[in-house]
Amino acid sequence: MTAEGSASLVLVDYITFGSAILISISIGVYFAFAGGKQKTTNEYLMGNRHMKVLPVALSLMVTFESSITMLGFPAEVFVHGIMFWWALTAFMFANLIGILIWVPLIHPLRVTSVFQYLELRYKSRGMRLLGTSVAATGTVFYMGIVLYGPAIALEAVTEFPVWASIVLVASVSVIYTSIGGLKAVIWTDVFQCLVMLVGMFAVIIKGTITAGGSAKMFEIVRDNGRLNFFNFDPDPFVRHTFWSLVIGATTRTSGLVFNQSSVQRISSMPTQRAANKVLLFAGPAFLFTMSLAAFEGMIAYAYFYAKGCDPLASKQISNPNQVIPFMVLDIFRNLPGMSGLFLASLFSASLSTLSSGLASLSAQLTEDFIKPSFKGLTDFKITLIAKFSVIVFGAAAVAVSFMIINIEGPITQVTYSILAAFGAPMTGLMFYSAYFPRATKPGAVAGVISSMSFIFWLSMGQSFSTTLKKTPYLPPGPTDQCPALGFNMTSILNNTTYLLNNTSTYTPMDHSTISPVFSGFRENEGIDRLYSISYQWLGAIGIVIFLIMASLVSLITGRPDPADVDVRYVLPVVDHVFPFLPKRFRKWCYGGAPFEMRQQLLDKMDKGMMDKEVIYLSKNDAESTMLEKEKVNEETSNSHL
Repeated sequence: MTAEGSASLVLVDYITFGSAILISISIGVYFAFAGGKQKTTNEYLMGNRHMKVLPVALSLMVTFESSITMLGFPAEVFVHGIMFWWALTAFMFANLIGILIWVPLIHPLRVTSVFQYLELRYKSRGMRLLGTSVAATGTVFYMGIVLYGPAIALEAVTEFPVWASIVLVASVSVIYTSIGGLKAVIWTDVFQCLVMLVGMFAVIIKGTITAGGSAKMFEIVRDNGRLNFFNFDPDPFVRHTFWSLVIGATTRTSGLVFNQSSVQRISSMPTQRAANKVLLFAGPAFLFTMSLAAFEGMIAYAYFYAKGCDPLASKQISNPNQVIPFMVLDIFRNLPGMSGLFLASLFSASLSTLSSGLASLSAQLTEDFIKPSFKGLTDFKITLIAKFSVIVFGAAAVAVSFMIINIEGPITQVTYSILAAFGAPMTGLMFYSAYFPRATKPGAVAGVISSMSFIFWLSMGQSFSTTLKKTPYLPPGPTDQCPALGFNMTSILNNTTYLLNNTSTYTPMDHSTISPVFSGFRENEGIDRLYSISYQWLGAIGIVIFLIMASLVSLITGRPDPADVDVRYVLPVVDHVFPFLPKRFRKWCYGGAPFEMRQQLLDKMDKGMMDKEVIYLSKNDAESTMLEKEKVNEETSNSHL
């Protein structure tokens, strides 16, 4: 159902929306014919490892935003309040962890796939294949959720079929990613980031004005419990607390810094210092844009409250994720083109994440499966396979999206619950590999299997249990000014899943009395008590399970002599946690591992890799190099003339 008064998109909206889509495709077409024309895997997958800091940082930022940002975060604030904002700080902390650990560990190795590190670490291709398989499955699920977001939004405001929207977004992303490679992905991300920001600012400015100004807006959300910023309850079964949102989310988010999308961008930088700059910029920028999305949720609640018609309570929309597009269509009904701009920003958010996922999956397939298995293939043929694989992975994401269409609730919780099953074991594996010098392959395998199995079971129980009592929404806004929709409003309100006030009217009250603390452990029975643990803790639980099982199995099967550990692929934890301690004491803490030789070994390896790159360039890029030399000579001759 469209907004009140049959507000709908007009021709200008469709032109605005279509223009953003065409520009994204055009960027892909440009990079398909520019430079080396994406004929080598080094250019197609890594941008020749000479990308610039700012575009890569913006690309990294929008990679993890998508429709989850544009729809899920405002929906979360609309029904549960602003407390979720604490989780947004996690990405900043995770990036600092990345600068401390993952950049110095990964960048010197000059890898294309992060899972090449696992093969080097354990001297086992099997570990590499295990890691890339688990991560690829998680990425496909994530892309499916990302496709689902704009689909339900477009259906809410235009009645455009969900399936058609899913196919449209997937097709556009597949086109420019497959033909333009990483360069197209990064520069399209930059354009889409600008579109996203313009769309968000337009909604915030117009929405705040229409709701009665910022002072009135804050008054409404405060009096109705949406400014529920602080809850220091240590109960892990309370959905959101300060501890789960800061500690739990930081633990979970730290896995984003070394996933394939991030590593491709880190490795595409010419120096380690430039890679650090990317993370330093991306963290605060991510927090800023996430905060804008959360602010939209407060504006939406205040707007509909002032209007006297909560669209979710009155059943004008069926899903909290439709709140923002529903509001956008209403507030911009007299401004042609603005609703189209919002839809363009929404689709841009999804396209940026989807294209990054497709590029990372293409790199994983190429580097982890194709090159090691088919060593006789030319680099040109491998590049063609990488391009074709983008189409296959796009189709897989569409299939996943169709699977999750009927899952209820804010996209944020659905995403974090399901993806924890894949992210937790991978985060545990990387920490274990990097910080445990005596880690073993059997221990790593046991950790991955046990962590993934347990967290996948928990996340499925949280998403699909029919008896699980979930944290109720905060009280909805008033509905007395809603248009006559042909049904009994009182009956509907009595049957919603909202936690309603005891009174029949909506009056401002202290937010501490609106919703009692809901502890899933006390409210649920049987196995549902376990399912009711906060989804924000799933990542941390998975990592703890991994480390316990991996350490036990390594102890049982036999650990290597510390002196035999290849310290190029391990980090001294004491140097990172206690760098202020005396050097002699820190060396004693190494436990016999020769970490004092690490930098010397890395320098030798770096020189060897640089020599290999020169040989690789002469064999595969000779033609493009000659063209560049001819271009320089021509420019020099012209300058003399």
